[in-house]
Amino acid sequence: MKITRVESIPFSIPYLKPLHFASGEVHAAEHVLVRVHTDDGVIGVAEAPPRPYTYGETQRGIVAVIEDVFAEQLHGLTLLEREQVGARLARTVGNPTAKSAIDMALWDALGKTLGQPVSELLGGYTDRMRVSHMLGFDDPAKMVAEAHKVRERHGISTFKVKVGRRPAELDIAVVRALREHFGDSVELYIDGNRGWTAAESARAMKEMADLDLLFAEELCPADDVLGRRWLVGKLDIPFIADESVPTPADVTREILAGSATAINIKTARTGFTQSRRVHHLAEGLGLEMVMGNQIDGQIGTACALAFGAAFEATSHYAGELSNFLDMSDDLLAEPLQIRDGCLQTSSGAGLGIDIDPDKLDRYRTDK
Repeated sequence: MKITRVESIPFSIPYLKPLHFASGEVHAAEHVLVRVHTDDGVIGVAEAPPRPYTYGETQRGIVAVIEDVFAEQLHGLTLLEREQVGARLARTVGNPTAKSAIDMALWDALGKTLGQPVSELLGGYTDRMRVSHMLGFDDPAKMVAEAHKVRERHGISTFKVKVGRRPAELDIAVVRALREHFGDSVELYIDGNRGWTAAESARAMKEMADLDLLFAEELCPADDVLGRRWLVGKLDIPFIADESVPTPADVTREILAGSATAINIKTARTGFTQSRRVHHLAEGLGLEMVMGNQIDGQIGTACALAFGAAFEATSHYAGELSNFLDMSDDLLAEPLQIRDGCLQTSSGAGLGIDIDPDKLDRYRTDK
């Protein structure tokens, strides 16, 4: 079970249409496939989705830090020395998605070595999760049409609506149109990606008070310390911290400061090992939890699904597990299938997924 090699392979897969939100936009999934090899011939895989406008990482930066720093540090360690792995990765500041992909690839390799699914090794609470779908910026009619299509085709009935534009009425009109179209047959919540001020957020939430929103997420910047605390105190629904809580320490600071009342766990930025720490901390504090998505492809979605299904708290609400539907293709030999609004975990060893070598050759950008 000793680590002999860590690979980082950049690839690019176009989106069916550009994805727009308050903190930026993306036109292609320019991600990194991470593979951990062991002396037993086992290969664990994971996906690192760079988000330079959120965490400062780029695709080339992820490849470089893995090849130039992390690979050598991990050589010779076993798959069971996760604390030692974490300590060595922590010597380098930042690079959360690079570190997280390595951690998840280690877990995948461990599951394959033991012949057990990762979700079972993590907790094994359930074998499926309800799926929520993210709706990016567009006019009301188009967003309603997209939601209707997704619901009809995949059975999804929870929608996360991106907000944060100015004037706020642009986004309020979208949320109202969705509620009027679907009535109470769907769950709706909003995500501002820190796009509004605290005052703008308060006014927008007042305008949407009759729309029965499930959550509000990151409506204003976390560094507006007093404004954010003031806003959270005015809300009667959970306020989810996302980009502001990339570590357990950040969760503690945000919650004790009164700046959030729920958290978004993203395995793309905290892997499995750190995500467990975040989960246990949140559970101890009595916080609501949702599983988020870093606009992952199907590899990253399989990781988020494995973790979310492992625990009762993270499987309670629908998880953000459908972003791969916006991609024109993917790397998996057997694509994930959303049925009746749910994704089911694989019973196979590790993550239970296989990379299609032909697709990897087609989309990798290092050859």
